[in-house]
Amino acid sequence: MSTTADTGFPETDRPGLSSQEVERLKDQGLVNVSQDQTSRSLGQIIRDNVFTLFNGIILTAMVVVLLTGQWKDAVFGLIIIINTGIGVATELKAKHTLDGLSILVASDYTVRRDGRNLTVPHDAIVKGDLLWIRSGDQVPADAQIIDTYGLELDESMLTGESRTVKHKPGDQVYSGSTAVSGMALAQVTAVGADSYAATLTAKAKVYKKVRSDLNEGINTILKVMTVVVIPLCLLLIFTQMRTVGGFQTALATGAWRQAVVSAVAGVVGMIPEGLVLLTSLNFALAAIRLARHQTLVQQMESVETLARVDALNLDKTGTITDGGIVYDDLHPLAEDLPAQQLRQALVDVCAEESPNATGRAILKGMEDLRPGRAVSRLPFSSARKWSAVADQSGRIWYFGAPEVLLASQAGSWPQVDQQVADLADRGYRVLMLAAPDGYPSTDQPDYFTSSPDLPGNLKPLALITCSEHIRDDAAETLAWFRQQGVRCRVISGDNPATVAAIATKVGLTGDRAPRAMDARQLPEDTAALADVLEDVDVLGRVLPDQKKAIVQALHLKGHTVAMTGDGVNDSLALKEADLGIAMGNAAAATKAVAQLVLVDSRFSHLPDVVARGRQVMANMERVAGLFLVKTVYSALISLGVVLTGIPFPYLPRHITYIGALTIGTPAFFLALAPNTRRYRPGFLKRVVAFALPSGIATALIVLAAAWSLPGLLGLDLARPADLGRWRSVCAIVLFCMGVLVLTQVARPLRSWRGLLVLCFAAAGVIGALIPMVARFFAISLPTGPALAATVAFALAGALLMVLAVLGYPACARYIGQVTHRR
Repeated sequence: MSTTADTGFPETDRPGLSSQEVERLKDQGLVNVSQDQTSRSLGQIIRDNVFTLFNGIILTAMVVVLLTGQWKDAVFGLIIIINTGIGVATELKAKHTLDGLSILVASDYTVRRDGRNLTVPHDAIVKGDLLWIRSGDQVPADAQIIDTYGLELDESMLTGESRTVKHKPGDQVYSGSTAVSGMALAQVTAVGADSYAATLTAKAKVYKKVRSDLNEGINTILKVMTVVVIPLCLLLIFTQMRTVGGFQTALATGAWRQAVVSAVAGVVGMIPEGLVLLTSLNFALAAIRLARHQTLVQQMESVETLARVDALNLDKTGTITDGGIVYDDLHPLAEDLPAQQLRQALVDVCAEESPNATGRAILKGMEDLRPGRAVSRLPFSSARKWSAVADQSGRIWYFGAPEVLLASQAGSWPQVDQQVADLADRGYRVLMLAAPDGYPSTDQPDYFTSSPDLPGNLKPLALITCSEHIRDDAAETLAWFRQQGVRCRVISGDNPATVAAIATKVGLTGDRAPRAMDARQLPEDTAALADVLEDVDVLGRVLPDQKKAIVQALHLKGHTVAMTGDGVNDSLALKEADLGIAMGNAAAATKAVAQLVLVDSRFSHLPDVVARGRQVMANMERVAGLFLVKTVYSALISLGVVLTGIPFPYLPRHITYIGALTIGTPAFFLALAPNTRRYRPGFLKRVVAFALPSGIATALIVLAAAWSLPGLLGLDLARPADLGRWRSVCAIVLFCMGVLVLTQVARPLRSWRGLLVLCFAAAGVIGALIPMVARFFAISLPTGPALAATVAFALAGALLMVLAVLGYPACARYIGQVTHRR
């Protein structure tokens, strides 16, 4: 609902749009409303998480088992529900964040319609509206200035430059800017999706899944196993049907049910279902832990990415500095004026009705002085870059950029020029206090109206240095990244010399001076840019599109790139980076597209994030070996069963029991253990190198037991009782081998890890002694000759495991050499 807002605005004879014109423009859709949906709908998210390769294999196997009526052998299917729920919840959170993406702060604005000033909400502004922009307002839509009353805009969220911009009639202003002083009447030229802010938002809203080495490795395993599973499954069904008398007999007697369940045991064992679930859980728990350290993880896989990062691009403002300006010192140049008088003059000239950020910083730094009465004043303007005041004694003081105040006297003050250059090189923002030579005075209240230009005989009286406030934690955090081998670069829209000086203060490159460059000199070709960046530590005058190009160039060199930022101008680069990190005080768009948000804007949290990422990567690599061992031995046992035509040596419920005690549950505890090992590329290669020897040894000993036990113990596998005892012994041998594999993964054992292995080994034995558990999982402890045979095969399996683990590296090297020679 619009309300009248006629007070507090300058008089104007411009009527603005009529009510009829506003309604017509609304009907045409020319209203300030942007599309608020991401590229993925709820249906797509559910579909992509439910209809996965992993779920398809497990669901099919579960349905097949249920059709046989053997529901106890289908409990492995519960993993689908848990894993899918975690995946959907994670992506719905990301969707909610992206749907809420808005660069602009939703608030009310004043427009001029029908000759009156009306207050309307942000989304009621239409194209062509006359919009009042006041100090403190965020510009809601692109507009052209019609009349201005000293309007100055902070466009740092759009350009990255930490300075205000003075606008004049005819200038274009863009949505996302913030008015810091003055007022203007502007005509809206673009609204909604056509505005500058909405254009950036649309690009940033495109959903981007974080790349995960863990997930990619797991998906590779699943794809390979799919190729193996389908033919093996068909062959297993065929083989198991033959073991019960062939298809006709199996169908006639109902023995087909047991044959199908036996085939499913081989298929389920080949799929590392717990690894998918454990990865999702580990990401979620890491995100919860980071949240306790004021770090919001917006995509779960992000916790591993920073462990792989070797290039970190830092935005100066908001990351190394907090964006605030701090008064540093006054450096007197005139020996005939006392410093106290110069300090008073500086306070007087800065004490405007609405001082800019620099003026406020100086006034705060000189709180011990009260401003005197001004006879006449000319407020600071970024277009002029100077201000002036005639104080109560009538003396005239000028304050502004040195190069502007002395422009007409270039070269006349070489020592002052050198001092200005030295201070600027040290990272200070340098300003000057000056007065006409001879210190003339005036008592004319309208002096600056009649004399708005700088006199040509200004004498420099003092230099004033200000600086951006450097975060207390910046130097320590950068030192930590240097020690970890992460190359940090500072990318800013400010002057390269100023940025380089700040980078030096925080020790960006340690003892070496950082190498700085003006981004306007960067090549446009991405390959050439990549070469240049290898020798650059600091970039100034960087445009938003260049930030994105810099990330792309670093990718071209094979770097894993993280980027911090807080402005809208950073959003596209954050989206392009492998890991976007936004400060908590960042623009809404920047926070929404980032994978990590440092809620309290503390740069020092990043080492915590790295440590958590390393924990996830190192521990998941450790436990992934457990799951892949099961995949290897299941595939090999299935192949052995097919080739020799024997019944499958264990049931699906056996592999559920063994997997829970030697893989799934222990892996959960191992995945949460402290681990600070640095990430090394080659996750999948190392996991396979661990899984192959252990998996081969396990498969060989289980098959040896399956082939030998009927003859050793006089078992007739056609009899259900003997078949049950045979499978129990094979399952126990498999359990013993699982404990040995767990022992390898849990090393070193001189800690809680050794106790963990003992507890789960004991749990397996105790469970088999509990009648209800033994009946459910079809486990019977062997006695007499069967017990002796079980112990013998378990000991032989341990010896075979040692030989396989020790001999695998030599075999791998030999095979590699032979392959290389060919």
